[in-house]
Amino acid sequence: MTRLSSGSPVSKLGLGTVKFGRNTGVKYPEGEGFALPDDKTINAIIDTCIDHGINLIDTAPAYGASEERLGQLLGARRDKFFLMTKTGEEFDGTSSTYIFTADHTRMSIERSLKRLRTDYLDYVLVHSSRDDMQVIEQTDVIETLQRLKQEGKIGKIGVSTYTIEGGKRAALLTDAVMVAYNSQYTDEKPVIDFAAELQRDVFIKKGLASGHIGKIGGVDENIRHIAGIHGVTSLIIGSRNRDNISSNINALLKG
Repeated sequence: MTRLSSGSPVSKLGLGTVKFGRNTGVKYPEGEGFALPDDKTINAIIDTCIDHGINLIDTAPAYGASEERLGQLLGARRDKFFLMTKTGEEFDGTSSTYIFTADHTRMSIERSLKRLRTDYLDYVLVHSSRDDMQVIEQTDVIETLQRLKQEGKIGKIGVSTYTIEGGKRAALLTDAVMVAYNSQYTDEKPVIDFAAELQRDVFIKKGLASGHIGKIGGVDENIRHIAGIHGVTSLIIGSRNRDNISSNINALLKG
């Protein structure tokens, strides 16, 4: 199990940071063009996470200014978090482009290190297109990440996948997989089970259905259910609001 220098393992909840840097081309309840949080708000959210034991931050180049803002604001708090970023998806403010070449992958990691103001990334995931098997099997991205891992720039590598086949293949070839799962979408549960057998890290995306799970009901129960699934390492949750983060933490503690 991966641990911080303090000895802490990855927390059951992780902080997602899409909303720190991107407000277009997203499917959140706020709609398009919502106001990004100011530095004071982000600092408060980071401190809330530290106070309540959340020690994983998830970001990506495709999250707009998220990496740069985190790099500017984390400061000495960087050592209190596992930093997880991604490679492969580039967002220009309107649409995404997917690039999985060796040169782009290496450039992307060096850029993330610079933006995040760190010399080491705890996790890097392939930000896959929906054709995840093709990305895994027929591009240079995983091999390049393995080399960067050997060079000491990355701790663990993995893939954010879309299909059961792709998720299982990622679990075989890498250290971690990220899958979508919530009470209303359970199709990728076989990937969680398979990765658990291999003792891989499993990260959950869209655990709150991109903020829409509340329309269905049972937000607290959904969080506790996901966090309690055998094999799940961490459920990634994001918000522009410190109180929402606190509510999600309290929901888990109530379990």
